[in-house]
Amino acid sequence: MTTTSANKPQNPFRPLLLDVAVPVGSYYLFREAFGMSTFAALAWSSVVPAGRTVWAVVKERKANGLAGLILVVNLVSLLLSFVSGDPRLMLAKDSAVSSTIGIGILASVVLGRPMMTAGLKPFLVKADAAKHAAWERLLGGGAAGSADFLRAERVFSVVWGVVLLGECVVRMVGAYTVPVDTMVWLGSVVLVGAIGLGMVVGGALAAGPMERMIAAEVEAAEEAMKAQVAVAA
Repeated sequence: MTTTSANKPQNPFRPLLLDVAVPVGSYYLFREAFGMSTFAALAWSSVVPAGRTVWAVVKERKANGLAGLILVVNLVSLLLSFVSGDPRLMLAKDSAVSSTIGIGILASVVLGRPMMTAGLKPFLVKADAAKHAAWERLLGGGAAGSADFLRAERVFSVVWGVVLLGECVVRMVGAYTVPVDTMVWLGSVVLVGAIGLGMVVGGALAAGPMERMIAAEVEAAEEAMKAQVAVAA
């Protein structure tokens, strides 16, 4: 069976990872290779992340409240930075984006539609039909372990929301207390550390248990099928 690119599992952390390497690398390129000022280098290094946000909105062709909030944060902070000429405001902008994402994730949990679920599913299902069916039964409340599964689903999003808000606080404080040149790379270290923390904690508290519940549900379905075959025979 041929698998199309549309069916391939997507890495939910890919946008965050791209937003680390590109801005930091371009900052040092503009500053060291082209001799730009700190503010100018920060401003130009923000063009790619802003462009990626706009492209995502255009490509989806549908209303996306979180993407809209992120876009507004990027544009407003960029305009304010050009007006004030303050490179630290550019650094603080990154933490504002993280807080927007974190708040959006937590709000999605309150609304009963945990935002991180869509990104988690491909990692747990792994394009396996039996696991996909088990996922749907557990998520839809049609399995014995559905209550625990739904609870773990919410926990996974809560972990990421809290981690991103914590990362926001750390980077915001650093933006106004640490030298700008240091904070450019240190902010990315903080972001990568936050992503790593989210993966470890989220995996231990939610993704791991959910994977085991899916496996148990698959096994239960197979046993039920064998029992039906035996009765029919």
